[in-house]
Amino acid sequence: MTAIKESSTIQENKQQAFQTCPVTFVMDKIGGYWKPIILFYLLSGPKRYSELRKAIPGITEKVLIQHLKQLEADNLLIREAKPVVPPYVTYTLSEAGAGLRGVLLAMAEWAFGPGGLDAGEMGKSLDDFPGGVNISLH
Repeated sequence: MTAIKESSTIQENKQQAFQTCPVTFVMDKIGGYWKPIILFYLLSGPKRYSELRKAIPGITEKVLIQHLKQLEADNLLIREAKPVVPPYVTYTLSEAGAGLRGVLLAMAEWAFGPGGLDAGEMGKSLDDFPGGVNISLH
């Protein structure tokens, strides 16, 4: 990765935002298009790389690998390489990652709430995500 220039205006603005709004910190960790989706699919339990790739067909391999590395570096997931033949890797939410469960489920519930999608538009309901897990917040 490229080194971050510590004295840049963007970094100063970001630091100021961190100090005034906790949502900025969360968005720095899970912001973007793919990271919340990856975390959402890991709510149902450990997944192999190939399972994540199949669950999220729109993501490229490069982007998936980059985001998995970033999420691991941010201590939101745990990467475990299995020393078997053939070798494989599983990804699991860390304690910090599991702490985002309520946030991710609230986002999913909001998507089907007022102003969001209806199940017909998506072709799925909340019960279909992730891996049949009951994701009700109540």
